[in-house]
Amino acid sequence: MPGLVLCHGFPAGAAGAAGVAASFPELAERIAREVGWAVLAVSLRGTGASAGNFSLGGWLTDLHAAASHLATVERVRGVCLAGFGTGGALSICAGAARPHVAGVAALAAPADFDDWAGHPRRLLQHARDVGVIRDRSFPTSLDGWSRELRTIRPVAAVRKLAPRPLLVVHGSDDQAVPHFDARVVSDAHGSADLRIIAGAGHELRHDPRAVAVLLGWLDRQPRS
Repeated sequence: MPGLVLCHGFPAGAAGAAGVAASFPELAERIAREVGWAVLAVSLRGTGASAGNFSLGGWLTDLHAAASHLATVERVRGVCLAGFGTGGALSICAGAARPHVAGVAALAAPADFDDWAGHPRRLLQHARDVGVIRDRSFPTSLDGWSRELRTIRPVAAVRKLAPRPLLVVHGSDDQAVPHFDARVVSDAHGSADLRIIAGAGHELRHDPRAVAVLLGWLDRQPRS
C-alpha cells in the first residue's frame, strides 16, 4: 500500500506547541480508512510530546527522518508527503531532495520564509511564546538559526520535485500566507494541481472542502 507522511504547521493561537498536531492522528485515521493508505502523522521537534527546540532546518531533518522510517515499514510501497502551512512548505523541500518520494501535497504553504527571515528576533520570541522553543539557551547562534530561514526556499526546491505530482491548496482569504504564494509555487513546478478554496482562511486542516480535495488527490495517485 502507499504511505503518507502527514505534517502540521507552525503553532498559532491558544493551543500553542502542545496542540498544533493534536487533530492530525484523526485525519491520518480518516485517510487510512477512506483511501487505504498507511499514514504517519508526525509531531516535529518542540511540538506535542516531541523533545527539542524549533529550527526550520531541524523540522526539515525531522520530516526526512519520518519519510525514511515510513519507507521501511512492511507492505508500504512508495511514500508521499502532505503538510499544512510550514509543514506543507517543508514537505515540498523534503520531497524535492528525496527522488523516491512519489508526490507532495502542500496546503496553505508559504513560497518562502523571507518574512520570518526579515525579523528573526521577533520570530524567536514568538517561538518561545507558543512553546516550540523551551530552552532559553537555544539557539546558541541567532545568525545560524536565522540563516536557515533564507536558505530553505520551497519555491526554488519545487523545480526539483517536478515532474512528480504536486497538489497545491490555498484559501482565497488566507490572512497569514497570501494565495499568491500558491500560484508562484504552482507555476515554478510547471504541472501542479492548484486549488484555491473560495472564502477559506489559513486553517485548512479544519476546512472540509480542503480535506476533501486532499483525499481525492490521494485516491487518484498510483498505488505502487
